[in-house]
Amino acid sequence: MKGDFTRQTFRADRHYSAVLYQQGRVQLDADANEQAAIRLALARRTAEDLIGPHGGPGTGFEVRYVPREQHKNPANLTITPGRYYVNGVLVDSTRPPAEHAVGAPAPATAARDVGGTGGRGTGPGGAEPPAGGDAWTYWDQPFAYLDQERDGDHLPDEFPFLVCLAVSERLVTVVEDPSIGEPALGAPSPDTAARAQVVWQVLPLRLDATEDPEKAFDAWVAGRAAARGRLAARTERPERVEDDPCVLSPDAAYRGPENQLYRVEIHRGGGAGVATFKWSRDNGSVIFPIVSLDGAWVTVGSLGRDEKLGLRPGDLVEVVDDAHAARREAAALPRVEETDPATRRARLSEAPPPGPGHRLDLHPLLRRWDHRGVPAAPVSPDIVSTGTSSGGRLDGGAVKIVEGRWLDLEDGVQVWFEPGGEYATGDYWQIPARCLTAGVEWPRDAAGRPVLSPPHGVPRHYAPLAWVRGATDVRSLRRTFRPLAVPPSA
Repeated sequence: MKGDFTRQTFRADRHYSAVLYQQGRVQLDADANEQAAIRLALARRTAEDLIGPHGGPGTGFEVRYVPREQHKNPANLTITPGRYYVNGVLVDSTRPPAEHAVGAPAPATAARDVGGTGGRGTGPGGAEPPAGGDAWTYWDQPFAYLDQERDGDHLPDEFPFLVCLAVSERLVTVVEDPSIGEPALGAPSPDTAARAQVVWQVLPLRLDATEDPEKAFDAWVAGRAAARGRLAARTERPERVEDDPCVLSPDAAYRGPENQLYRVEIHRGGGAGVATFKWSRDNGSVIFPIVSLDGAWVTVGSLGRDEKLGLRPGDLVEVVDDAHAARREAAALPRVEETDPATRRARLSEAPPPGPGHRLDLHPLLRRWDHRGVPAAPVSPDIVSTGTSSGGRLDGGAVKIVEGRWLDLEDGVQVWFEPGGEYATGDYWQIPARCLTAGVEWPRDAAGRPVLSPPHGVPRHYAPLAWVRGATDVRSLRRTFRPLAVPPSA
């Protein structure tokens, strides 16, 4: 999650049961967040032990197929409201009740306001919710942001296919949900505590094996988990340093002047030679809400509260919104050419493509990344620098992944991608860097070598819901249970 955190300290393999505060000690965000993570992990482990990999009560997430109407609506699915558990994570498809304002006619359909969406009454693709009903449909489900104009979003034309439930979590700040902000703190509402939100998508999946769809689905999930690339991090003292010895020790490996939480995130997925990454020294938390977008000119709510967290010429930014984040797509990374503090406008090196940034109801924003280019030549045969010079080599605004060599980010921080990896857009690693220790916090083996780690996130969970063999032949793959409590016998 791209929050402004000092670090994330929760580790499931340590089996801690609580965080205990002591009197007179400094309180850290990492401790409070670890306590929340401990309780959440315990609740989800308990649910998974009792329920299994997936299951739910009643008819929650039951899927029905709606055939395509000739020259009218495309094929659709109805999603029965209710709850379901996937790897212990509770997922709720209950539609919020319709809002009824004073003096307004009673609403005929359910309103849509999930996770700070602003009460939109239509799905992201423009599909209206079913009249008089409380069920979501495939096209208007709250977190998929499907569009009937996109061919890839349509359900398969040929049978059979599997319908699965994909579950993850996202970070919600005052930008995505303005109701989080405290108006008493002034306008615009400053960012305070953030929220974690479970998001879900009901999606089609084509499988090669059709005789045992559940077994084929399990193999597909296992293949996705096994294909994720791994990374290691370290600090190495640069060959040439010009720091003030009164500020940093001449022998310090980490040369940064401040404590940072570096975030290395996959931008374009794929294997080596195709995949790219981007990095931030502030965990990707430096964002600027978009007010309007006019070609290459973007007006934002603020250019930042100071130079460190502001928007400056030369910065690389990503234009994103709720839909882009949900689809896990690699957006363009234009460079900021100039800024106008008086009008809070910035001119980008290129106009963003149609899509992200144009709909204010999807909470568009600029996210700043801190790589700025690559030097013309590697520092040494074993080290490739991603540098911060403004005129270096980039691939679509991101850094190309080079496996089997140390990649120099900045100030002595280096990362290593394991050869043979397969990378997915949005996968990330967090690397805390500390001035006092002049290094990064990263696990090492007994010989002191950095340990390779799978991505720190985003965790994704999957469950099969239905096997659609025909327009009227839908086999449910859900697992259900009844409540333990029953009425007393007469």
